[in-house]
Amino acid sequence: MRYTKTIKATFKERPNRFIAIVEIEGIEEVVHVKNTGRCKELLTPNCTVYLSASDNPARKTKYDLIAAEKERDNQSTLLINLDSQVPNDATEEWLRKNTLFSPDAIIRREVKHGASRFDFYIEDGEDKIFLEVKGVTQEVNSVALFPDAPTERGVKHIVELINCTKEGFKAYILFVVQMKGITHISPNDETHKAFGDALRKAHKSGVRILAYDSIVTPDSIELDEEIPVIL
Repeated sequence: MRYTKTIKATFKERPNRFIAIVEIEGIEEVVHVKNTGRCKELLTPNCTVYLSASDNPARKTKYDLIAAEKERDNQSTLLINLDSQVPNDATEEWLRKNTLFSPDAIIRREVKHGASRFDFYIEDGEDKIFLEVKGVTQEVNSVALFPDAPTERGVKHIVELINCTKEGFKAYILFVVQMKGITHISPNDETHKAFGDALRKAHKSGVRILAYDSIVTPDSIELDEEIPVIL
């Protein structure tokens, strides 16, 4: 998935979860943050961020904050895509060219079933499949963690996926880790143990749990290699 136009900026502060103040060539600009999560370990004063320019002249903000560079303890820099809307687009691109399902599989987005609306519904031969995508932006010592904030909605989706398996559907949870350099992903029990418990129950109930890292550049993101899920 590629953004049409991106620029580099310096992060200054985040007055609330929807906006940030950045500096572009010495001029401060209010921008929209495309991630309502906390991101406190990423959006630190004077870190380098990347913005996507909007083509909507009626918008109050001209730019969306989509990525940030994180300084790691080993003095390296990790580029992390923060756009909470992009994992679904990147997943659709990946599904249509990957071998997870057959080339003839029918792939639909945003399909309602039961009390939830799932990210993807796939029909592949006789298999009827619901797939839920979770974008991951938190990294600690090369381990990806999800969620970075309590998510009752996430727990609800897992419960609904378990119910789907009981009805004869196949069910998947796909963690899209929006960075490289990750050894594995685990549920963030310290932040929301209920999500971790639901994920472990889903695994035992037959829900397939996958995770892939991503090749991230300032203007693109692409799912890349499968990484272990340690529950």
